[in-house]
Amino acid sequence: MDKGREMIELFDNEKVEHKRHSSKGNQLKWKRDDIWYKADYLGYEGLAEVIVSQLLSHSDLKDDEYVLYTPIRIKAGNAIYNGAESRDFLKPGSQLITLERLYKTIYGRSLHEEIFHIHGIENRIEYLVSRVKECTELADFGTYLNRLLTIDALFLNEDRHMHNIAVIKKSDGSFDYCPIFDNGGALLSDTSMDYPMNMGIYEMIPTVKAKTVSDSFDEQLDASEKLYGYNLKFSFNNSDIEKAVQAADIYEADIRERVITVLREQRRKYPYLFE
Repeated sequence: MDKGREMIELFDNEKVEHKRHSSKGNQLKWKRDDIWYKADYLGYEGLAEVIVSQLLSHSDLKDDEYVLYTPIRIKAGNAIYNGAESRDFLKPGSQLITLERLYKTIYGRSLHEEIFHIHGIENRIEYLVSRVKECTELADFGTYLNRLLTIDALFLNEDRHMHNIAVIKKSDGSFDYCPIFDNGGALLSDTSMDYPMNMGIYEMIPTVKAKTVSDSFDEQLDASEKLYGYNLKFSFNNSDIEKAVQAADIYEADIRERVITVLREQRRKYPYLFE
């Protein structure tokens, strides 16, 4: 990927309609060769993708366990968008299957609805993990889920639900873990609806709701840690935050300063996640 490139022109024949969806609607997406492009839709989703992925590089995740995004300006028709680009991680013959789709195909019911009919967050997590293991034979899915919930709590990703947690079905019919991606709902990125730029950051942070097995990031993270332990550590400091965010200078300075403030506050809130 050419990290020095600031703008790319994309065309209608490269646009991709996704069946996976966000709880707040779908971003415009394009694919050219093996590169995906996503345009900002509600605010600065591209910046959130870029910064979360950059900071995941300061964790004990391996390079192939997360998707790295870079910022990009996109020209499509007469419109110009900010956004993010990333390489396609699927190998030929493999397909991405969301947990909602997987469960509905096998059991004929909605996984989201089943989970929220269960009383108790630990029970919901245990049910989710057991069903995924049953369907895929992915023995360490509990560890994988704990990592997702850790990332969501630290970065305030409000859009992790059964339609965008996924596994990979390989060409031989076996399953594999999906690298961590789709963090555009993090860092108060929705400036159009829920987190406008003129609102106070410290007022907004406590209002952000999770969607996986609870509306509380802390409750679902605590429950997953109790069940599966601590499976992700970070090593970035405030200087790393500043460097990563300021490098994404296709975004306005006030947006970048806001993201820096959010990240510093979240790092302060979860000291035990840092080495």
